[in-house]
Amino acid sequence: MKALILAAGKGTRLQQLTLNCPKPMLAVQGQPLLAHLVVWLRTHQITQIAMNLHHCPEVITEYFGDGRHLGVAITYSHEQTLLGTAGAAKRLQTFLDEPFVVVYGDLYTNLDLTRLIGFHHRHKMGAFPDLLATLALYRVPNPTECGLVEQDSVGRITRFVEKPPPEQVFTDLANAGVLICEPHILEAVPNDTVYDFGRDLFPERLEAGCPLLGQPLADNEFLIDIGTPNGYARAQQCAAKTIAGR
Repeated sequence: MKALILAAGKGTRLQQLTLNCPKPMLAVQGQPLLAHLVVWLRTHQITQIAMNLHHCPEVITEYFGDGRHLGVAITYSHEQTLLGTAGAAKRLQTFLDEPFVVVYGDLYTNLDLTRLIGFHHRHKMGAFPDLLATLALYRVPNPTECGLVEQDSVGRITRFVEKPPPEQVFTDLANAGVLICEPHILEAVPNDTVYDFGRDLFPERLEAGCPLLGQPLADNEFLIDIGTPNGYARAQQCAAKTIAGR
């Protein structure tokens, strides 16, 4: 299995911190968040990793190089214009030629990726042979800032709404930003077009009747979006507690 880490965002909500630094390169306990994600993927036996780049790309390429010092092989995709999350994956369609993981690059997490992959594969081999993707899900305090998910009793997603206005919030269960995708999901993404998984691809595929599944985080798993000052501070605190508890 391969992986795509979405690392192109500017991180404007973090203001001065990301003027000359890509958001995923902000330090968490003295190490770039992106390095935490690479090691996390390697721990789950994923060593072929792509990253899309846009804002201050040299900060990432100079740190990681080809990835061999971290035990992985890294492929870079430079975007002159941001293409959105699904557009970034479409540009890497030749590389993403087998089931792949998509990870949003601003996440600090201990999610059991092997468990999520196993859930996806079991359901694809069972009741959902035409399964397109499985999303990790988590509960959020800020539903208007997330992609909200409704699912049935077997985990099939029945509704997906990206960042709804307050009057349209129907749950606090949200897309966690870790996805397991089948390669043919990219056939529905137009070439060289700004296109998002949450805003465009998932609602469109659900409307077409294609199956998407979701698996909530376990009680012992956490996921923190560092894209706001509060989220970044929470990630720092969580990392410090994790290290202190070892």
